Amino acid sequence: MPRHTPPRPTRRARRPLCATLALSLLLGMAPAAHSQPLPDVPSQVRLPALGESASDDFNLSTEKRLGEQIMREIRRDPDYLDDPELMDYLQSVWGPLVAAARQRGDIGADVQGLFPFEAFLVRDRSVNAFALPGGFVGVHLGLIAMTSTRDELASVLAHELSHVSQRHIARSVTASQRSSTLGLAALILGVLAASRSSSPDAAQAAIAGSQAAVAQSQLNFSRDMEREADRTGQALMAQAGFAPSGMAAMFSKLDNTNRLNDNGAFPYLRSHPLTIERIGEAQQRAAQSGAGGAGSTPESLRWHALMQARARVLMDPGVDSARRLQDLDRREGGLDERLAGLYASGLASMALRDFTRAAQVVATAQALPALQQDGPARRVFSHMALRLALARSDRDAALRALAAMEGDRSRSAMLLRAQVALVTDDEAAVRRSAEALQTWVAERRLDALAWQQLAHCAERLGQPLRSVRASAEAQAALGDLPGAIDRLRAGQQLARKGTVGGDFIDASVIDARLRELQAQRRELMADQRGGRGNRGDAPE
Repeated sequence: MPRHTPPRPTRRARRPLCATLALSLLLGMAPAAHSQPLPDVPSQVRLPALGESASDDFNLSTEKRLGEQIMREIRRDPDYLDDPELMDYLQSVWGPLVAAARQRGDIGADVQGLFPFEAFLVRDRSVNAFALPGGFVGVHLGLIAMTSTRDELASVLAHELSHVSQRHIARSVTASQRSSTLGLAALILGVLAASRSSSPDAAQAAIAGSQAAVAQSQLNFSRDMEREADRTGQALMAQAGFAPSGMAAMFSKLDNTNRLNDNGAFPYLRSHPLTIERIGEAQQRAAQSGAGGAGSTPESLRWHALMQARARVLMDPGVDSARRLQDLDRREGGLDERLAGLYASGLASMALRDFTRAAQVVATAQALPALQQDGPARRVFSHMALRLALARSDRDAALRALAAMEGDRSRSAMLLRAQVALVTDDEAAVRRSAEALQTWVAERRLDALAWQQLAHCAERLGQPLRSVRASAEAQAALGDLPGAIDRLRAGQQLARKGTVGGDFIDASVIDARLRELQAQRRELMADQRGGRGNRGDAPE
């Protein structure tokens, strides 16, 4: 069950992700207004033009490795958020866009086989989204909270996906002055983080070297990239079933809101500055496309309103904020506003452990006649009822809530079923959950939550080797390679004792996976040394 009230991370703990988010500036037109003047780029350095292919040195494999290295840092950061409910919704928007990009040929077979095309969440109230090398796109909770429809959210995701599919990041990287992909990641992140700093000394120190100057100068090469991402993204929206007018609406909303409230809460506009031309072109393309995609339906609008409410609760987990949100159960208005208010109040009440008020909210929502005909809204409140029963250790209520989720095949429902099976100690249900989770992770190796639940299920079923392997995979998915390697070695020791449940296949899988992770760690250590030395000499 997602945590609603984690301790607020310290400035130091938050710094890695803040630096990583700065990579989105690669795709902007200019540094932030408070950036320092840049030194001249050496004339012998030739940067790629928009129409050129990406550098042969910065090939697909290199880009994939770079993205994976950055994501290892992000997944260890306290602001990285895997909330199953929000991720189900994000995937419902992201998935069709990726499928449309493949149908259009924007994602070729070579890229499709390498890049995971993964969207993830960042616990931050600011309005931002960003693309990373290797097919990763991050979304701030603040962006979800300020969009009014799924079409507006889809416009941002389509734009960022186009940056990836058109390989804008690779085009922005100069290969001639790079010692390693890890060094390149640190260089870009450091320069771009410093360019957003209010400290002149920090900015000047970061751009002191010629490599840093090259990285910083790439910010001047993205005006055409932004317009290309707009054009491609709007076409993706239409093919994926979203209304192309969502992009023009999002641009107008960003422009108007930032003009009225320019308090630094819109880093997306610093990395993707709006111009009159971009807004006008988006409006013109939307008008020319006619109806385009089907756009938002009453059900999708309601689902979006509920996920807006969830984002608002999760992005500010403080007690004072939760108490204010609790009072939204009294909100008046239309059905969507009423349901969103109830949902926010219920989540805030659970965060405050006010289970009585949360139960009242759930009962009020589920009594509304409209909820019986609305699939997404009914599912959202059914999940809330089940999480509430688990929080209260109410076994009977949990089973009743689970029965109401019949036919729900979402990821969040799969994880909840496993929780209930473990709590109720129903061996048959635990076995079914283990099978479902094993099938899921076979295609989604980076799903740490699913691996963790599989580890618990395997342990309950008396399969310690399988449990150890699943626990190791969860740590590997979160970027903790040393921890994953230690767990796999512990599994080897269990297998050698020959006194635990398991078989030759489980032991063989552990051996093979240990070799893979050890090889990955050697590659990382070689990158840290700038590619020097024998990759086989790294200590294990």
